[in-house]
Amino acid sequence: MPRLDAAKRLVVKIGSALLVDRVTGQLRADWLESLAADVARIRARGTDVVLVSSGSIALGRGVLGLGQGVLALEHAQAAAAVGQVGLAAAYERVLGAHQIKIAQVLVTLEDSADRRRYLNQRATLETLLGFGVVPIVNENDTVATDEIRYGDNDRLAAQVAVTVGADQLVLLSDVDGFYTANPADDATARRFDVIDHITPEMEGMAGDAGSGLSKGGMKTKVLAAKTATAAGCALCITLGSHQNPLSRLEDGANATWFTAQGDPQAARKRWIGAMKAKGTLVLDEGAVTAMRQGRSLLPAGVTRVTGRFGRGEAVAIAGPGGEVLAIGLTRYTSEEAQAIKGHRSHEIEALLGYPGRAALVHRDDMAI
Repeated sequence: MPRLDAAKRLVVKIGSALLVDRVTGQLRADWLESLAADVARIRARGTDVVLVSSGSIALGRGVLGLGQGVLALEHAQAAAAVGQVGLAAAYERVLGAHQIKIAQVLVTLEDSADRRRYLNQRATLETLLGFGVVPIVNENDTVATDEIRYGDNDRLAAQVAVTVGADQLVLLSDVDGFYTANPADDATARRFDVIDHITPEMEGMAGDAGSGLSKGGMKTKVLAAKTATAAGCALCITLGSHQNPLSRLEDGANATWFTAQGDPQAARKRWIGAMKAKGTLVLDEGAVTAMRQGRSLLPAGVTRVTGRFGRGEAVAIAGPGGEVLAIGLTRYTSEEAQAIKGHRSHEIEALLGYPGRAALVHRDDMAI
């Protein structure tokens, strides 16, 4: 069974019903402070932490006096705009008490579907984690419509876990794991401790019932588990309503763990390696040597660019003789790559007229 204290990069999903009191519409400040203490303790042992947090609409509707029930799209977006301010301030307060900096990252489904946006999102999150920041990720409900939204933060959390290469994802829920049936309706329902493979029968066990404030039911959690585990990330469902929910999980609280299918970095490399290349970057011998030593591909080592490709698309990386050595996701278009090939990274801004990334293909985006 996976152990939380072994996580190297952890994503934690927090639902609206945990953050916001259903009756008063107010933030559960004591609970959030206890979660912040958990996060501080986990980060102190060297684990990166990303929080995927609901709550902006639930908070905003209380401020605007919108009451319970389904909101019209424009009212939901207005509530989100108001609530995001309070939500970010609350996280800044509770994590700042532990000298932890935060960043608010708002995304939509389009940001993952579009390869260029996906790479920008990944680079931003990696940079924030490199600075020791805890990103607070939420769906951008102020602009998202049904066509471009995730719709539930279980699926969003799984996508974030894949994006940042997390090895563990914890869904703090209103139930203490995955059961053979809804335990509220069936006294014989049995909780699974560990699930190594998600079967069609298990998918059929998942219900859609959610709370009044959250949109995700057990079905969305199973779908999130399929996404996360396929990318090498173990996923845990555990009860989040008690204070210090992550500490309780470490101390043996009830939970269901879906085990990872391999390593997250290896899974990402397989995904990249299976892509069809849109063009080719031909390298000199020095760049080939550097690449085989695990370094990123810099423009200076590129001698020729062929094909037409956009940012984030797959390209073949070839040696001087044309033999393909790797597949990678390029951070520049074919036109930009043509302009900067053979040049040092500090020359990129002068050549393109705007600052660029130092690497043409980052080592994390390369399958050798």
